[in-house]
Amino acid sequence: MPVSRAVRGAAILAAILLVVIGWFLGSPLFIRTTANEALPTAAAAAPTASAISQATAGSATATPARTSTTTFSRRGQLQYVDALHNGKGAVVMGVTSLCCGPVGDLYFLRFEDVAITNAPDVHVYLSMDTGGKWNEATSKYLGPLKATNGSFNYDVAPSDAGDYRSVVVWCRAFSVLVTWADLGPA
Repeated sequence: MPVSRAVRGAAILAAILLVVIGWFLGSPLFIRTTANEALPTAAAAAPTASAISQATAGSATATPARTSTTTFSRRGQLQYVDALHNGKGAVVMGVTSLCCGPVGDLYFLRFEDVAITNAPDVHVYLSMDTGGKWNEATSKYLGPLKATNGSFNYDVAPSDAGDYRSVVVWCRAFSVLVTWADLGPA
């Protein structure tokens, strides 16, 4: 009995659909991405026109250069969930400050020399809970995971820098924990 064109077309369409879905679900397991961002720095204020004219006029007084300092307040290590979901490396919460007060401070979360198992639709959250637990209502969304390997930063609001107890890397596509780091003193 010959197979009709409609059945043959449906079989081809189903095969193509299975390949596309298989690629979407399976490819993150062997695709790795790398990002190597520099440690954040606080931008110093640009010199004003009057300061430039004074400097060119040969003013005897020189103003010291404003330097920035970076301090780390909290630190954690990425944890193993299972063979398909895990991470290695450090996560640090820090602030980069200019020399004179909190104005211009830059608060950040840094993934430092990490290796994280990839998955589809992976995102980063700050959580009030520890041990890889989190609640969407009480967690702070930082953004999609920038890379599976390397060192990279996320901006954090100053009000959030001390409130959260862990970092969670979550796969939204399957509602699965990929890895987490409990934050303790640096």
